[in-house]
Amino acid sequence: MRRTALAALLAATTALTLAFSMPSRAAEEAVVIPPPALDAAPASGIQTAVLAGGCFWGVQGVFQHTGGVVNAVSGYSGGTKATADYQAVSSGRTGHAEAVEIKYDPKKISYGKILQIYFSVVHDPTQLNRQGPDVGPQYRSAIFTTSDEQKKVAEAYIAQLNGAKVFNKPIVTKVGALEAFYPAEAYHQDYLTLHPNQPYIAYNDIPKVENLKKLFADNYIEKPTLVNAGKATN
Repeated sequence: MRRTALAALLAATTALTLAFSMPSRAAEEAVVIPPPALDAAPASGIQTAVLAGGCFWGVQGVFQHTGGVVNAVSGYSGGTKATADYQAVSSGRTGHAEAVEIKYDPKKISYGKILQIYFSVVHDPTQLNRQGPDVGPQYRSAIFTTSDEQKKVAEAYIAQLNGAKVFNKPIVTKVGALEAFYPAEAYHQDYLTLHPNQPYIAYNDIPKVENLKKLFADNYIEKPTLVNAGKATN
């Protein structure tokens, strides 16, 4: 029993050490892509975009560092209210995707620019029902549109990027009307900012924010726009 316990402890210690020594690069590399040829018309008032692109921690984190975004909330879209909780969604059988509701000021950032950031640095839109180490339909690439105009812009942009062959494989992102968005549990909100040294965040998500700063310098803001007033910890 002692030998078994010791072996388990050593295995756990080794795994933790390896996790913290992972190279500082994202599982999905950023891709330089052109802006959309078709964008949403200028509008007044706060607008809403809902995007899914893998684990919502990183998606939220990127858009919280994006100028013009007034709020970005992690949550679930695609299923029912009854199954909109992390344990159920993690089964992959609820129809939900981990998604982020983005409230933005169209006078400061356009819907098209949000999509450009989404396709470029947030995730790899060619991965079907997965993203990096996360596997299942809950991690699918999906755009939940809130208007016919958003649908038109999203579909045109996907066609534009596929036509230009900016990715090595076709984009598999699904575009569909938003039926509902359900905010995730409180402990999922602002996760990247509150846990920057957590191995998953450090390896998969912090590099996405760094790529945002590098590729979209005009849209990057250093201080994130947080959901909660929680104090960041290391």
